[in-house]
Amino acid sequence: MIVVAIDGPAGAGKSTIAKALAKKLNLRYLDTGAMYRAVTFAALNRNLDLSAESAIAEIASQCVMHIDDDSIIIDGVDATQAIRGQEVTRAVSVVATNSLVRTELRGRQRQWVSEHGGGVVEGRDIGSVVFPDATLKVYLTASPMVRAKRRVAQSGGDVELIAAEIAERDQRDSSRSDSPLMKTSDSVTVDTSDIPVDEVVDHIERLVDAQRLNKRVSN
Repeated sequence: MIVVAIDGPAGAGKSTIAKALAKKLNLRYLDTGAMYRAVTFAALNRNLDLSAESAIAEIASQCVMHIDDDSIIIDGVDATQAIRGQEVTRAVSVVATNSLVRTELRGRQRQWVSEHGGGVVEGRDIGSVVFPDATLKVYLTASPMVRAKRRVAQSGGDVELIAAEIAERDQRDSSRSDSPLMKTSDSVTVDTSDIPVDEVVDHIERLVDAQRLNKRVSN
C-alpha cells in the first residue's frame, strides 16, 4: 500500500500538488484539513462556542462525513464552498487544537486510507502522527508573501491582512500541544515559491518511484 504524506503550512500549495500527484500515481486524494474545516463549519452553524472542547468533539465523533477529491458533505449538507470562506478559515485553528477532535479525525483518516488501499494525504501532521510509516513524507513550504498572494488569488482580500492571518495560523499550528505542524527528520522539504506545479509534482513522483524501488530491493 502506497501512502504519500504531504505536510506544510497554509498556502504552500499542498492541495493543488497533492491532487495532481494522486492523479499521476493513480491513487485517491485526501485533504485532512477539509475534515477539520467541516467540523468547524458544523459547529459555527450550531452557534457553538469553539472553545467548548467536549461539545465540538461530539460533533466530530457523531457527524456523518463524506469526502472525496472535490467535495465534502457533513450531516447531509454540502459544505464544499462554505469551508473555504473567511469565517471558517479564521476559526478552524481553534478546532484543530482540540485534542479530542484530532483523535477522532485521525482515526477517520486512517480508516479512509485503509478502505482505499493507500492514497496521497495532505495536512499538517500526516507524516509525523497520522502515518509515521508513510511510503514518502514531503514537507511543502513557500515564502510568506507567496503564500499570502496565493490565498488572495483564491479567495480575495488584502495581501497584508492575509499574510498576518497566515502568520498567526502558523504560530497556532506549530505551537499546539497535540500534533503540531512540524517537519520530520525523514521528510523531504520542497520549496514551491518559484517552482511550477507540474515540476513539483514530477519531482515528488520520482521520489515515490525511488522509494518503491528501494522497498522492492530491500525485500
